[in-house]
Amino acid sequence: MPTTFAGLCGRDGDIFALAQGGGLLMTPQGLRWQRVAGLTVALCLAAAGYSRAQLFRPFTDHSRALLEGNWQSCREGDGQYGERVYDGKWPGLPPFELHMGPYHDFALFRGIQEEHRDHAAPENLLKPHTLEIQGNMAKHSWDADGLHLEVVLAGGSREDCESWFVTLKRAETTVSH
Repeated sequence: MPTTFAGLCGRDGDIFALAQGGGLLMTPQGLRWQRVAGLTVALCLAAAGYSRAQLFRPFTDHSRALLEGNWQSCREGDGQYGERVYDGKWPGLPPFELHMGPYHDFALFRGIQEEHRDHAAPENLLKPHTLEIQGNMAKHSWDADGLHLEVVLAGGSREDCESWFVTLKRAETTVSH
């Protein structure tokens, strides 16, 4: 006995077929939507996994700081910790690069360039550039090249990550009379 179908259109435009026995069968148009949704979710999850070592969450609207937020350096697949380079282009300041990470290493360089710079190089304005952690605590601030940078170890959400609160402001200038 041949099966008969009657067309049925859903609210979102998907077309279903009502089988004689009362079940619904999805046509290729509905399956296409599921494939697109599945692919989108997979790509989002893959991107989140790839970028977890590059995570920076800003906390400011730039009214009191140039950069303020939480930086997390996580161990990547090769065992190395992630690094993020922030290119600073602010009115009244020369261009600069702020390197956060890897791990508990920081660097500040004048100018912006594509090639990675060695944090131990004399051009790094932050001394020391690698912070010492004592008793699971670390805090340091630098004043260099018209900028004030402060970093505070915030712990990690996972054992393979190190989390820092980072604040970068214009250096305060004092005028004596």
